[in-house]
Amino acid sequence: MSAKEEIHLGDIGTSLQLEIVEDGVALDISTATSLKMRFQKPSGSTLDKDASFVTDGSDGLIRYVTVSGDLDEAGTWTRQAFMQIGSWHGQSSRVQFVVRGNIIDAHP
Repeated sequence: MSAKEEIHLGDIGTSLQLEIVEDGVALDISTATSLKMRFQKPSGSTLDKDASFVTDGSDGLIRYVTVSGDLDEAGTWTRQAFMQIGSWHGQSSRVQFVVRGNIIDAHP
């Protein structure tokens, strides 16, 4: 894994994506509303953020781009999408990712 693929404590502008699939095939979620991504931190606390389509939703991809203060704990995180399509309200599978610590605490 290269440094570019790693996620680090305090990273800003990192695009965290989820693919919504059913039976191994990407779902067309282009009509989905109320797109949210919930993050569970290593401590167990959660963070809900508005998500957006990566393209137009027909590929099943959504993302959230991190801002200052989001990635504030090193360790294993979990993310999950929540959305509404018509009268259906539901969520995606959960996906884990690792936020790595840094050598120094302050950014240059």
